[in-house]
Amino acid sequence: MEYAIILLILAAVFGLFMAWGIGANDVANAMATSVGSGALNIRTAIIIAAIFEFTGAFLAGGQVTSTIRKGIVDAELLSGTPELLVFGMLASLLAAGTWLLIASHRGWPVSTTHSIVGAIVGFAMFGIGMDAVKWSKVGSIVASWVVSPILAGAISFGLFMSVQKLVLGTDQPFENAKRYVPGYIFLVGFIIALVTLLKGLKHVGLEINGFQSFLIALGVGIITMTIGAYFVRRVQIDPEADKDFHFTNVERVFAILMIFTACAMAFAHGSNDVANAIGPVAAVVSIVNSGGEVAQKSSLPTWVLFLGASGIVLGLAMLGRKVIATVGKNITELTPSRGFCCELSAATTVVIASGTGLPISTTHTLVGAVLGVGMARGIAALDLAVVRNIFLSWMVTLPVGGLLSVVFFFLLKAIFG
Repeated sequence: MEYAIILLILAAVFGLFMAWGIGANDVANAMATSVGSGALNIRTAIIIAAIFEFTGAFLAGGQVTSTIRKGIVDAELLSGTPELLVFGMLASLLAAGTWLLIASHRGWPVSTTHSIVGAIVGFAMFGIGMDAVKWSKVGSIVASWVVSPILAGAISFGLFMSVQKLVLGTDQPFENAKRYVPGYIFLVGFIIALVTLLKGLKHVGLEINGFQSFLIALGVGIITMTIGAYFVRRVQIDPEADKDFHFTNVERVFAILMIFTACAMAFAHGSNDVANAIGPVAAVVSIVNSGGEVAQKSSLPTWVLFLGASGIVLGLAMLGRKVIATVGKNITELTPSRGFCCELSAATTVVIASGTGLPISTTHTLVGAVLGVGMARGIAALDLAVVRNIFLSWMVTLPVGGLLSVVFFFLLKAIFG
């Protein structure tokens, strides 16, 4: 293929730019509840995210990548003109990355999945033709965007009601928090470990069956719970602390739990959303390396995963603070107990989706979870103006991604065509 080296370099640069945008916008979502509830300061949140986003993306990011890479455009139609698919994937990365840069700068939590899917659909429709888009696949992806916030909202609503019943609504909330929080910590370790083992580690070459996975996840849950219980036991009641807010001591116990859920959320997010940056890169690499052959399935080089994981961490550190403020502080008032419910439900939803290969939106999932906790306290607990702005930015994302992608596609076609 002509310009092969240049196209590979462009794929790597644009993929890194897109991953940077994911870090600046989406990872900020993953950490927003921890920072907004006061359980973590921004510096600690960035360090946790850097470690666990990277691990999630590197170990469990391969499953969803296949959906983004081969599911949306009909590769059969492009077997005679593979360069069109290359230009399209490059244009999609550049378009989605540009929109994420604008949104992150404004503090809007938009969906990176929306951005990249909108961009790919845009270039395919106008660059190749309506037939090139697999509309049934796009339909299932769009459906998952609706399902994910509802599912996360329902789980977080249920979790918050359980916290209310077991801890906050009892005569001895502090003692009950110390009793039940280790159980919640077990849940965090078990769920994340189980789905990672069942689905995430396939492409790493670890073949573990369902029963072994269950036992290992059980072990991870127990180890996590033991570590958590040690820290929970060390929290001593401070009679002065409860004067301003009746549950201050209880929330100090939940703040320990939030550290575990923040790690889980970062891992879950890395495993799901790295695909948005590296799926198109993998498609370009596959076509260039095969000398122009358009394959439905292509192997995922390790360096591509590494590129995506690195970009995510850089984006969060450089521009993540603005979106963290929007989601963590402005939708509803979060305390560690409420933030925990948001994060565990969002992480659970994201990891299940990552395991089944559905590219759901982490943004939708987390905002859905935050809304679920807000609703559990009554509609008045939500800032509806902020919620409205978030919904509007979601609606704009698909068409903006598509339009930018079309512009970049014809530009690349003119340069290299």
